[in-house]
Amino acid sequence: MTFRFDDGVVAAVLGHMNGDHTGDNLLIARAFSSEDGLVSATMTGFDGDGGDWEAQRADGERIAVRAPWPGGTIADRPAVRREVVALYDEACRRLGVEPRPHA
Repeated sequence: MTFRFDDGVVAAVLGHMNGDHTGDNLLIARAFSSEDGLVSATMTGFDGDGGDWEAQRADGERIAVRAPWPGGTIADRPAVRREVVALYDEACRRLGVEPRPHA
């Protein structure tokens, strides 16, 4: 059964990702979607198996993007950050982008 994080954890992560990491959201969506021409993306949720984004194409169409956590299933708050960073690193690898250092 897929682990579900409580609403407070989800709200905090989504607020952080959509407030501070809009470029990372788009990078992840581009790397984990088969769609071309994505121009924006918003993280919409996550669970123990992966993260969800809503991406928008240049023509205005919105699509859902699901990315599994690179390290496998998670079930605690610290693992969310670790796996989002791992998704970012994998997105950079897939797209040939130099990743920035992590603090």
